[in-house]
Amino acid sequence: MAYTAKDYTKLIGMEGFSETLLKNHFTLYQGYVTNTNKVLDTLSQMLKDGKTGIPEFAELKRRLGWEFNGMRLHEYYFENLGGKAPLDKNGKLAKKISGDFGSYEDWEKDFRATGAMRGIGWIALYQDVTNGKLINFWINEHDVSHPSGCNPILIMDVFEHAFMLDYGLKKADYIEAFFKNINWSAVETRLK
Repeated sequence: MAYTAKDYTKLIGMEGFSETLLKNHFTLYQGYVTNTNKVLDTLSQMLKDGKTGIPEFAELKRRLGWEFNGMRLHEYYFENLGGKAPLDKNGKLAKKISGDFGSYEDWEKDFRATGAMRGIGWIALYQDVTNGKLINFWINEHDVSHPSGCNPILIMDVFEHAFMLDYGLKKADYIEAFFKNINWSAVETRLK
């Protein structure tokens, strides 16, 4: 079953994100979907042909993590954007954030600080499914640094393609725009 790129054009016009930046970002995401399908197809054929013991098979298996996670992280990212309403301070997510971080403000300070760190990658608010605890994580590359047994709640892309066209090196300004556009209702549905 092939993956299909989702349509996120409804985000065009979102405050703080130019149309050019979003369209470029959508094209990049579509490439991850295409490459995920290509890698899966090639691996399937190699399996049928009995070519699982060759280096190319091993390298494609490793590459699948990069392409698949690139696809999926972008989907989480785009789906948690486009909101205009603030987080419901009396809602389940706000209460969980306050309980695990001491306050919403402390969580936001930690999330923003993690996003402002030098380097490329992703910032993710994860929920540990073993105990329900919320933790902010830095994900350096698509295919590494994901905490095992955790559910992604909120994803922020901090690769340069997500902000440099509009903000240059001013990552903090991008993070501000990101926070103004979080779709908190979508984020809250991810909470277990």
